[in-house]
Amino acid sequence: MRIIREAERRLTDRFLELEETAYANQAKIIEAFKNHKVQDYHFSPSSGYGYGDTGRDLLENIYAEVFAAEDALVRCQIVSGTHAISACLFGILRPGDKLISLTGSPYDTLASVIGASGKFHGNLISRGIEYEEVNLTPDGKPDPAGIAKALDTDAKMALIQRSRGYKSRPSLSVKSIGSLIETVKALSPSTVVLVDNCYGEFTEIQEPTQHGADIMAGSLIKNPGGGLAVSGGYIVGKKDLVEQAAYHITAPGLGKDLGASLTNKRYLYQGLFMAPHAVMQALKGAILCAYIFEQHGYEVSPKWDETRADIVQAVKLDNADQVLRFCQVVQSSSPVDSNVILEYASLPGYSDPIAMAAGTFVQGASLELSCDAPLREPYCAYLQGGLTYEHCRYVIKKLIENIIFPQK
Repeated sequence: MRIIREAERRLTDRFLELEETAYANQAKIIEAFKNHKVQDYHFSPSSGYGYGDTGRDLLENIYAEVFAAEDALVRCQIVSGTHAISACLFGILRPGDKLISLTGSPYDTLASVIGASGKFHGNLISRGIEYEEVNLTPDGKPDPAGIAKALDTDAKMALIQRSRGYKSRPSLSVKSIGSLIETVKALSPSTVVLVDNCYGEFTEIQEPTQHGADIMAGSLIKNPGGGLAVSGGYIVGKKDLVEQAAYHITAPGLGKDLGASLTNKRYLYQGLFMAPHAVMQALKGAILCAYIFEQHGYEVSPKWDETRADIVQAVKLDNADQVLRFCQVVQSSSPVDSNVILEYASLPGYSDPIAMAAGTFVQGASLELSCDAPLREPYCAYLQGGLTYEHCRYVIKKLIENIIFPQK
């Protein structure tokens, strides 16, 4: 298609930048594999308690090195990114402690964990944890003055959400996160900084743990699983904090020592190995989408020439019906469940009905090309992932035909 070919010529330099980032991250991962002498037997599953699972322990050491952290917990028993972050919150915070969100209201499912929305039993607030949000500035950025005011009182933990979630605010670069952490530590050195790193891994050469984050968490069916991990999550950071999160996931005194790897761990190792390349493919697709829709008068975030800090591309549309059509095009262009007809529906943990295009090999895997859209203003479709640029290109061609230039 002429529109796509012309866009690709314009985007050559941007694509080259992504390739350099992918190379730097790939080299880092290869070095970690070499340093820890990965062998074929490390992929074997374990059973029962999982004592002496050397492959599991080695993978966690590799994650710690790749993310420049003291320790790591990488487990298929962690069911989602929200679960990984929740384990950090419940493992570290105690009744009477205060949690401050530095990036406004968090993603829907995490807001439910905290108790900022919904009335779910056992949320943080119901357990005596104080909670405060620092609103973003009008341009969607963290508010230094508001953060300074919030930290006037003792805060046990500060939460930073790297990705935009279902908001128009820009995602946070590693450099921006580092500046936020500097502000926190200057005002309250003992405050633990937790970074929700979902969707952000390997989009830049460094990670938030290299800029002062005390603990960080994410999902294996997003970026670091490389499209091969079938479930799981990770937590990396300071050793004592990772231990506390591990005690919450298993039991105090047991922590990381338990947890059998019930499936072949090759998918976790090879997924991490593939992650920089897969993330690059997704970013190329997101930039192509942004460029073409922006050229045709749509509001997009981030713009095609802006710095990328995650794999999510927001496209603002006219109304809820057009958003649903956008999602349907993505679903119909998927390798799995392409015949499914989408509609808005209520899902656990979300405050509004939501449409989810997810014709993925791994259910809910958002490093695979997918699209979410909550039924609320502004009416945006949030496109994410893409294991191959060719799939992204195919979907964008269909979006041009059905959304930008719909057939009469």
